[in-house]
Amino acid sequence: MTATSSTSAGRVYDRGYRRYDGPRGGRWAAVRALFLGSVRRALGLRRSWKQKVLPWLLLAVAAAPAAVFVGVGYVTRDTPAAEFEFITYRDYVGVSTALLLFVAVTAPDLICPERRQRVLPLIFSRPLTGRDYVLAKAGAVFAVVFAFGFLPQALLFVGQMLVSDAALTYLRENAEVLWQAPLSVAVLAAFLALLGTAIASLATRRMVAAAALLGLFLVSSSVSGVLVAGGDSSAAALVNVISLPLFVRDLVFLGHIGDDTPLGGLNGGGALAIACYLAVTGACVAVLLVRYRWAER
Repeated sequence: MTATSSTSAGRVYDRGYRRYDGPRGGRWAAVRALFLGSVRRALGLRRSWKQKVLPWLLLAVAAAPAAVFVGVGYVTRDTPAAEFEFITYRDYVGVSTALLLFVAVTAPDLICPERRQRVLPLIFSRPLTGRDYVLAKAGAVFAVVFAFGFLPQALLFVGQMLVSDAALTYLRENAEVLWQAPLSVAVLAAFLALLGTAIASLATRRMVAAAALLGLFLVSSSVSGVLVAGGDSSAAALVNVISLPLFVRDLVFLGHIGDDTPLGGLNGGGALAIACYLAVTGACVAVLLVRYRWAER
């Protein structure tokens, strides 16, 4: 009876394989899919609500100064305090540590689990190369950081224009900001994205990668501060890794290194800042390409 019951409960399925006749996206479709998937993961989309809290909270923190400044401008319009400027567009680039924290959390989250869970062979079974992987991952971090850095700038500009006495006059007098702000934010976003993904590519644990990135910023800024305070040389300001994109920002907004920075007044300081910026970003690209050329094999 038992054997009969087991036999009657069995099922036979007719399964087989057939040729796929649908559209074939190819290599760049795979890169695009990996990029979009990484952006969604960075923003917490299609994930639990806990994964959405940090990115959107950091965006709110980054945008808060702009919202406050616009609100104060609206309240003080048509008063003597209307001419007072709390923060400039130049100062707003990198004014918040929210972007640093975001990269320290996001870059390891996009890179480390795939190394630790050994899914890279599966990813590279698609028509992807190591360069494609680096482009998609670093590009995703860059896109989100750029958006988080530029949206507050856009809010500040539009708000200032609306609360001014003449919106078109404000637009005409500050037209250069329309290219200076996005270019400066792009410089900062590219630096953070490449540095964050490069460090994350050397670790398998997210906490280790995040601590290494934040530790690099903290140690380099401390060492730079000690050297500059000791009067050894103002060029020691270049040791501070996070200051490098801000020096380039000054070149975009002012045409020279700001006098309110430790590097201000140094002959050739702008050229040195650009050289150090390119050296760090170039080293990060080299690390990423080497790491994922090996993984591609």
